[in-house]
Amino acid sequence: MATADTLEAAYAKALRCDPVSAFGGIVVANRPLNAAAARAISEIFTEVVAAPDADAEARAIFAAKKNLRLLLTGPLDQPGGKDLILKAVSGGYLAQTRDSARVRAADVTLVTRRAPTPQEMADLLFAFRVAKHVKSNAIVYARDGATVGIGAGQMSRIDSTRIAAWKAREAAEAAGLTESLTQGSVVASDAFFPFADGLIAAAEAGATAIIQPGGSIRDADVIAAADERGLAMVFTGVRHFRH
Repeated sequence: MATADTLEAAYAKALRCDPVSAFGGIVVANRPLNAAAARAISEIFTEVVAAPDADAEARAIFAAKKNLRLLLTGPLDQPGGKDLILKAVSGGYLAQTRDSARVRAADVTLVTRRAPTPQEMADLLFAFRVAKHVKSNAIVYARDGATVGIGAGQMSRIDSTRIAAWKAREAAEAAGLTESLTQGSVVASDAFFPFADGLIAAAEAGATAIIQPGGSIRDADVIAAADERGLAMVFTGVRHFRH
């Protein structure tokens, strides 16, 4: 996931995060597609593209691609309120309210000696927003408004942290870069770090700032590990945990 001044720039930044998984994947945009974005997306095999709308030239570009489906959604409702999500379970359904939490800079609590820089804070909030939509245990490395490594669906948080860093290294090699994009990145965790090992692994990968809910009985150990390494860390008090 990425944000940028143009759709094609955002797509390029998002693709750089994981060009392997992008093959045969789904691309979603939150604004109408133009020809430049359509051409960029069409450079690799893509099965589905979804967006609020697309201009005539973009539609023609996608129409020429075999087995690509363009879904035009129209205006999308902003998530919020107390909508219920239903999931089937044996003998019935599980009903839970939608995770509509939005964390802003004013909502976080600084817990380390060093505070995030303005750029780090912007990336921290971006990464935490992405983490809400990643299957738990979720770890998201982000830099300059784009994800650079994502670890998802693991049984332990340390594994997600390591997998995200490993995928970031592979993506950097594919892009011909000399170092991983996790160097100088920030990290978001969808739930607290139960031990300091996940934070230490993120620091070893080059992360400089962390955002997490907090609330572990070992928070003090995790904070101390961050201070020892000169990291900035903020707590949100909001837990995202998606299954």
